[in-house]
Amino acid sequence: MSEEVKFTEEEMNDLREIQKTYTEVQFELGQSAVNKIRLSQQIEAIGAYEDDLVKKFNEAQKKEKEFTDEVVKKYGDGTLDPKTGIFIKK
Repeated sequence: MSEEVKFTEEEMNDLREIQKTYTEVQFELGQSAVNKIRLSQQIEAIGAYEDDLVKKFNEAQKKEKEFTDEVVKKYGDGTLDPKTGIFIKK
């Protein structure tokens, strides 16, 4: 036959503390997972931003080369002072 035993107040407090710890840990693990998702999204956004910047950089290089080729064709080899706009042939 089963015998009932009542836990002491101290034992019940210990049990509640353990349960509270589990609940807090579960909540914090959820928060951690959400933070990881947000961080992953930020990293993805930064990667996309960097990709756009690389495209812009490559376009600027292409425009620079086209401009340089046109200037060389028109004026020959030389040096341009971008501040004054004066071109000095070699």
